Amino acid sequence: MTRQRLAPAQRRRLLVAAGAELFAEHDYDAVRMEEVAAAAGVSRALLYRHFPNKRELFVAVYEHASAQLLVETELDPNKPLPEQLSAGLAAHFDYFAANPQAVLAANKVLATDPTVQSIIAGQLGELRTRLLEFTRAEGRTREIATQVLDSWLTFVRVLTVEWLEHGALTRAEMLEISSGALFGALAPLLGPELFRDSTDARP
Repeated sequence: MTRQRLAPAQRRRLLVAAGAELFAEHDYDAVRMEEVAAAAGVSRALLYRHFPNKRELFVAVYEHASAQLLVETELDPNKPLPEQLSAGLAAHFDYFAANPQAVLAANKVLATDPTVQSIIAGQLGELRTRLLEFTRAEGRTREIATQVLDSWLTFVRVLTVEWLEHGALTRAEMLEISSGALFGALAPLLGPELFRDSTDARP
């Protein structure tokens, strides 16, 4: 069978997709580049031409996933925050549940890798900015809300790693605890009207 020639960008997307599947299911240290090449139907030489090592492939995989999650979780200023927060958390938890080993690799195995951590920090920063703009907070209130949002995002990140490692919480409990923590922290600062219908925020 003649192998189809693809443009470099198409080939790269194919390799990232193959890598994503393996990183999702296996420990980072257990993934082998030759397995990625085989899954993508290419030679190891071609894989290494695009990604010189496993770390660079993982960076591309996680960067793509992060960008996709940001696209899926845009906020609509015309919809209640609880409804959108629930949907946004659900999208993230869906990804985490489907890609547990990749998430654990990014947050534990590669916890000191500056590039991987920059991807995570960039995504969290964008989520914080979106939520902050939604609140329309100004002045000192905005400064405090920024600190609260940073702390909340860190809380959800740590809770997610615990969830994936130990599974003590259900997905529904993760959603309720995460949204409840934000409402509880911001309501005294911004007023309960921002969180109208918050009791209906469910997965």
